[in-house]
Amino acid sequence: QVQLVESGGGLVQAGGSLRLSCVASGRTFRDYTMGWFRQAPGKEREFIASVSRSGDRTSHADSVKGRFTVSRDNAKNTVYLQMNSLKPEDTAVYSCAADFSPVDRRVAVTAAEYDYWGQGTQVTVSS
Repeated sequence: QVQLVESGGGLVQAGGSLRLSCVASGRTFRDYTMGWFRQAPGKEREFIASVSRSGDRTSHADSVKGRFTVSRDNAKNTVYLQMNSLKPEDTAVYSCAADFSPVDRRVAVTAAEYDYWGQGTQVTVSS
């Protein structure tokens, strides 16, 4: 089992920044590809970003490319999502997820690939 706990969400004005963190426990963190997803009320879950086991490969959704950056610190068992130039349409519950990956340099962009999920943290962007 892997436990994931997100933090860093909150209320921010449009154009502002937030950094989300997700701390993992329970298994060897570096064995997992990590991802971030979000879900707004009435909408489907949306892929945001993924980072490979060692952190040397990333993938970002087109909707956030150039504004959001995913990274990880394996020494701290933590994955981050730096969010800049936030827009009201970024308002959602953001969740991190872990996907056991037998190989490095692999990212995962669909929710079905992930084995474990955090509870999520609310991000609200006011106009």
